[in-house]
Amino acid sequence: MLPAIRERSSDQLLVALKAISQLILTAMLLIAFMLLSFAEDLAKQSQNPLGTVISLPFENNLYTGIGPSESLVNALNMKPAYPVRIGQWNLINRFILPVLYSEGQDVPVPAGGINIDAGYAGVIELSQGSAFGLGDLTYQAFFSPVDSGNWVWGIGPALVLPTATEDRYASDKWSAGPVLVALSMPGNWLYGILAQNVWSFAGDSGAADVNSLLFQYFLNYNLKDGWYLTSTPTITANWEASSGNEWTVPLGGGFGRLVKHSKLPVDYKFAVYKNIEKPEFGADWNIQFTIKLLFPKN
Repeated sequence: MLPAIRERSSDQLLVALKAISQLILTAMLLIAFMLLSFAEDLAKQSQNPLGTVISLPFENNLYTGIGPSESLVNALNMKPAYPVRIGQWNLINRFILPVLYSEGQDVPVPAGGINIDAGYAGVIELSQGSAFGLGDLTYQAFFSPVDSGNWVWGIGPALVLPTATEDRYASDKWSAGPVLVALSMPGNWLYGILAQNVWSFAGDSGAADVNSLLFQYFLNYNLKDGWYLTSTPTITANWEASSGNEWTVPLGGGFGRLVKHSKLPVDYKFAVYKNIEKPEFGADWNIQFTIKLLFPKN
């Protein structure tokens, strides 16, 4: 009798252990799936200019092949974004402050100077002698509906403040204009556009007027483990430039990965762009590296 009871108890224990192990495995798979879904959602939030995640990006742009001396300009754009919900609308506040370094030209600068367009850093005047300093600050405010369907969009004002600390980086003008974003996120994809045009309305009367367009298309494909492919060039047009020197049109792309360091998600991105259209002395290449700190709201 006792051996039979022990055998039945052993069989029941094995069945129970198998059931528990299956429950644990199922729970682990569910948790892994939830974490993967969370990572993919957070990656899209990071790539979305209208995302509702507080972020602090540091975007470094190295422009090469500038001017007769083939010199370089480095623009580190600090681009914090802070979203606020107002009823059925989100207000995304975004600031862009460039920290700039430009090499001097080794040869005499042509009459009228050499001006290049460095995206959010604006128009930079090159000369003999290097310089380091801040550029003009840009503020963008996007009003975006909380529920906008398959297409997410936002529109609002852009304001450029004359905060530059070096003459060659300074517009010496206050400028403003509209800015808009529209994007969609089907499946693993995220694609859309951002467009902004600003005009000067105040400032130093002796400084050149500002009338400039900034346009970005963004195309991202999200892979496994936080990896993604990306192309987000910054296309600009300086409408005040001479004929044939208005447009800067880069073409290229790169890759990135969202990584979690303890509880802090960080988005790393690397991309290379070739300017297929540019002013006479504009940059040939832009090598871009971005580190974006994300602070999801609890």
